[in-house]
Amino acid sequence: MNGDSAVNTAATTAVPTAATTAATTAATTAASTAATASAGTGVSAGHASGHNNDSMLQHVRHVLAENPVTMVAAVMFALLVLLAMVGPWIVPFDPLASHSSSALQPPSGEHWFGTDALGRDIFSRTIVATRLDLGIAVSAVALSFVIGITLGLAAGYFGGWWDLGVTRLSDTIMAFPLFVLAMGIVAALGNTVGNIVLATAIINIPFYVRVARAETNIRRNAGFVEAARLSGNSDWRILARHLFPNILPPAMVQVSLNMGWAILNAAGLSFIGLGVRPPTPEWGILVAEGAQFIVSGEWWVSFFPGAMLMLAVFTFNLLGDALRDIFDPRKRT
Repeated sequence: MNGDSAVNTAATTAVPTAATTAATTAATTAASTAATASAGTGVSAGHASGHNNDSMLQHVRHVLAENPVTMVAAVMFALLVLLAMVGPWIVPFDPLASHSSSALQPPSGEHWFGTDALGRDIFSRTIVATRLDLGIAVSAVALSFVIGITLGLAAGYFGGWWDLGVTRLSDTIMAFPLFVLAMGIVAALGNTVGNIVLATAIINIPFYVRVARAETNIRRNAGFVEAARLSGNSDWRILARHLFPNILPPAMVQVSLNMGWAILNAAGLSFIGLGVRPPTPEWGILVAEGAQFIVSGEWWVSFFPGAMLMLAVFTFNLLGDALRDIFDPRKRT
């Protein structure tokens, strides 16, 4: 009996001890495995991030090299941005300085684009105006892009009252001639740069609303959206992480077109006296100031600013296809 008790006591003691040892060993192994996996995941994430950046750069180079016209448009765009950044510091003359003795001189070695009625250097004024016109266009298009894409995503995804309200707002804006609407907004608020940007943004919002709404409406019940929804993602996360990247290609084409229209809109408002106020250098003002001299033979006063305006609009129109291919997830191979 005493022997049986000793055996039972030893067995009872050995079982918990073995179980405890096994559990400790398993926990240690699991922790080591998790740490190793975590470290490996971190390294893999870093490599993946770097790989994605390299892949994106390669994709951009491929898109630009595939089409010579796109490459030319990219070079022209880079030149416009460079002029906007450093233009005021590289021009040979003060764009606001008047010299009555040099009025209406034709293009020459000293004045490459000639001079205007007040003797101001047209080349200097045209280059300096690049910053203002591009600034107005970029600000207006960025504002209309953010508002229009957000409203269009919500309307296409949620439907119902969201869709009805956003669609009616878009239709109301589109019911007016857009340039006339911009004229009315600037005339009511005042012809400042901020109001020009606001007016230009308002008339461009419906374009992004329609693009975003149509693309979202097509994809809101797609397989990848359903998978994201079943994984517990919120509606706004699905919109931002899954639907937004897929509507970027057509939206970027619209951006390139709207950039050209925004420049033309700002120049048109200045041409009729509702835009930037003289003597500030702006392409529309320069063309308006030279229009009266075309008949008398001083063609250069309005020709060179008008050519610069045409070149900028032409550049953004050519960039549309390139932007679509760069931001299209399906073409990043």
